[in-house]
Amino acid sequence: MDALNEAIGAVNDVFWTYLVIPLLVLVGVYFTVRSKAVQIRLLPDMVRDLRSAPEVAPDGKKAISAFQAFSISAAARVGTGNIAGVAIAIALGGPGAVFWMWLMGLIMGSAAFVESTLAQLFKVRHSTGYRGGPAYYMQHGLRARWMGVLFAVVIIFTFGFAFVMVQSNSIAAAISNSVSTATGQDAAGWLAPLVGGTLVVLVAIVVFGGVRRIAHVAQMTVPFMALIYLVLGIVVVAMNIEQVPTVFGDIVGAAFGIREIGAAGVGTAIMMGVRRGLFSNEAGMGSAPNAGATAAVSHPVKQGLAQTFGIYFDTLFVCSITAFIILVSNPTYGEEVGAQLTQNALEANLGSWALHLLTVIIFLLAFTSVLGNFYYSESNLVFLTNSRTALTVLRLVIVGMLFLGAVASLDVVWSVADVTMGVMAVINLVAIAPLGALALRLLKDYQEQRKQGLDPVFTRDRLPDIEGVQCWESDRVRDTSAVS
Repeated sequence: MDALNEAIGAVNDVFWTYLVIPLLVLVGVYFTVRSKAVQIRLLPDMVRDLRSAPEVAPDGKKAISAFQAFSISAAARVGTGNIAGVAIAIALGGPGAVFWMWLMGLIMGSAAFVESTLAQLFKVRHSTGYRGGPAYYMQHGLRARWMGVLFAVVIIFTFGFAFVMVQSNSIAAAISNSVSTATGQDAAGWLAPLVGGTLVVLVAIVVFGGVRRIAHVAQMTVPFMALIYLVLGIVVVAMNIEQVPTVFGDIVGAAFGIREIGAAGVGTAIMMGVRRGLFSNEAGMGSAPNAGATAAVSHPVKQGLAQTFGIYFDTLFVCSITAFIILVSNPTYGEEVGAQLTQNALEANLGSWALHLLTVIIFLLAFTSVLGNFYYSESNLVFLTNSRTALTVLRLVIVGMLFLGAVASLDVVWSVADVTMGVMAVINLVAIAPLGALALRLLKDYQEQRKQGLDPVFTRDRLPDIEGVQCWESDRVRDTSAVS
């Protein structure tokens, strides 16, 4: 097993150093410049557009709202990447990894805007509303179904298999650490299989209920759990407020090699910051657009902005809280302990009750992440085939991965996730690079309508030269009321 992990790690280092990271930076900077930093400039619109009311779906029920679509993507984003992923980045890359996580999150916010706007533009109708994502804009926008098929297969493997295993592995590790703390003894060998089996049952109940049930659970759970976690983190930071300037100094200093902390050099800090940051916020990776496409909004840019807000919520809020919880607690660098590092830091500041509360938070956040991961897999399977049998098989395989992840080695699980995540990002970035001009044209249309005091509405006759658009008919009713 060690040899396998080392081999995967060697592939990861080469793949990320010479292809993934340069491509992320190139595309992120390009869209930041071309959009005039849309991810910063239109922050007020991001919040406002989350309140957009949904349309009625073909089955007579309400379609997925902008906020529900945001919640589905947040369910996949806000999970173990924010708690275990950040802890791993700091343990291996030192505090400097946090700086590179922040920087890449800000830069890649422009790519997140582009990919989710494109997903809205090229979405297709479904019985419960809409479906879409990179596979769909590759087929209808680039006229390259083969590329869409490749992406669909990769995202199913990444989110349905690899990331599901990461989530269940982190849940099992957090529960084992909590039990060990409470009893003063190592957790029993049967605990991890028990956790895996329980997850299988709970997830199966939800995922066999369809996208509306996933959206409802995510909408109710993610904001509440994230808020509790943020409050805990703020309390810890307030208790150690005198250390905050030092922590900032360590983050910036270690990021550029000014302060060597632990065994991590600048290269390791960059690598871990970018990898764990991408796992957490998913900007440019092509996952969030699958959720963004489900929203029934009046203009594609509205959901592009709403999904961009997820980068702030995830990286600059939740991940930063984890980083400060750990860094004000004088962690030991060089040990990959995942969520346990965050748990132990909370325990050191607030007592053992905080460690157990974090276990509950990790469980619920990771649980909703699994639901978001499942939806991404299901949406892309439907792109490949309409077979009900295939869908049932996918659901069964995913719940099986939950059990396997709970009992597998943490090192191997995270290494496999890094490989598949990088492949996904490369395929998606290659696709949005030429299609991004369409998202920028939509942004211009959106801003012109805002300047006129209108609530922006898009119909495909506004940009008639764009081919492959499946929805956005010209008979849509315009709301000419003043912008609230």
